[in-house]
Amino acid sequence: MVNRQGTSIEELNQMNKEEFVSKLGWVFEHSPWVAAMSWGSLPFKSREDLLRSMVTMVGNADRTLQLALLRAHPDLGTRLKISEVSQKEQAGVGLDKLSAKDYGEFVSLNQRYVAQFEFPFIMAVKGQNKDAILAAMKERVGNTYEQEFQTALYEVYKIAGFRLYDVIQ
Repeated sequence: MVNRQGTSIEELNQMNKEEFVSKLGWVFEHSPWVAAMSWGSLPFKSREDLLRSMVTMVGNADRTLQLALLRAHPDLGTRLKISEVSQKEQAGVGLDKLSAKDYGEFVSLNQRYVAQFEFPFIMAVKGQNKDAILAAMKERVGNTYEQEFQTALYEVYKIAGFRLYDVIQ
């Protein structure tokens, strides 16, 4: 069970590696290696400093590890079982209540996107709505592989920032 109660940056700075990874390993979807690598950069001055460290770890990681991180994310609008935090994020913008027509459009665009890029469409959905997400999917499917790879990583960083904001005081 992941502990997502609020923690101060000072408390994080006092944690051993196992505690730190237990507390933050979920922030980057199914990729606790990001927290494990970031632990070596203790102490952190702020939530933003921690996020910068985590983003640096991902940015400096081997391309196969970055791709695995992207592939760990669920399709948007999926009705399959996904992580609790992803489920709440998607429900927060109504993706859990799509009409049959909208669901079909999400499935079709997700399939097209995955066929083209070999990783799921990733977008930080907080503050978005289904129409904005669909528009972004339609637009981004036209990107080159490298453009989309970098865009997806950027969206992962935004998601991680939102998640850290929710758990670090």
